[in-house]
Amino acid sequence: MRRYGKHTDEDDIRVRPSRRGSRPRTHTRPKHEDAAEGFVLTVDRGRLTCLVEGRTVIAVKARELGRKGVVVGDRVALVGDLSGARDTLARIVRVEERVSVLRRTADDNDPYERVIVANADQLAVVTALADPEPRPRLIDRCLVAAFDAGLEPLLVLTKSDLAPAQPLLETYAPLGVPYAVTSREDPADGPGAEELRARLRGRITVFVGHSGVGKTTLVNSLVPARQRATGQVNAVTGRGRHTTTSALALPLPPAGAPDAPPADADGWVIDTPGVRSFGLNHIQLSRVIHAFPDLEEGATECPRGCSHNEPGCALDQWVADGHADPARLRSLRRLLATRERREGD
Repeated sequence: MRRYGKHTDEDDIRVRPSRRGSRPRTHTRPKHEDAAEGFVLTVDRGRLTCLVEGRTVIAVKARELGRKGVVVGDRVALVGDLSGARDTLARIVRVEERVSVLRRTADDNDPYERVIVANADQLAVVTALADPEPRPRLIDRCLVAAFDAGLEPLLVLTKSDLAPAQPLLETYAPLGVPYAVTSREDPADGPGAEELRARLRGRITVFVGHSGVGKTTLVNSLVPARQRATGQVNAVTGRGRHTTTSALALPLPPAGAPDAPPADADGWVIDTPGVRSFGLNHIQLSRVIHAFPDLEEGATECPRGCSHNEPGCALDQWVADGHADPARLRSLRRLLATRERREGD
């Protein structure tokens, strides 16, 4: 490193002004009390599309947020140009406290969490009844993530015109998970479509499922004003192709008003890219039992650190005494064992 003495002959050296000639540095940051409230709709390469007072505004993260991530569903505070005009940018200066966070890891050995969405209150697990075949282990993993995040699960079965829904519904009946069944030909108006809409009204629902199950097709039918690209299932591998590349929050229009503005939304649906795995390395499986209130009380008698699937588990006696349905205990243990199984098993 080059050092300069007290007397130099270079005339291009930058000399910092003294404190008397410039404002001293401070760590105090502005509070931005006049910042506008916004809702993050999508994130794309550092640009965040937000809904601010009914307008769509493009924004970037302010430097003071540091490494703090901003995801779809976040409630944020914005300053700067909030007009929403072309080639304008606002700044996100604050991320409000999240009420829920849905996370996943790439696999069960991955230590890094990936936040899918914030502030949702319902998780719609979308699976096709055929083409491609259902993957119950992936459904189980999504349910575990929903229970851990405090989201209410909803099972959405598509393509009912290709295969019956009853066998799969019987598998999840002991869990008491609500469901809706839609057809491939007419997902918006077929059997179960009105039931699905009723369960989405007034909620922020994130749609999750593996590629090719018809998730984006279903979202397009629910929000006809915003059409996202869809793809076909590969005839050789039986797998879908990723056509949705980023999560996007869309306003659910009121009945009979498909072109209603976002301010009149009857709820929000969040379409997410298809997944081929759903790692649970970040999940504390001990919290999953909170979704089973009929079993949770019996678990208080379990040995410390009980996995609820070992000799001496108090839940066996709890069920034997008639306090809960044995099928419920089998379902709990199946969910708790998901980390030891691959999704395709």
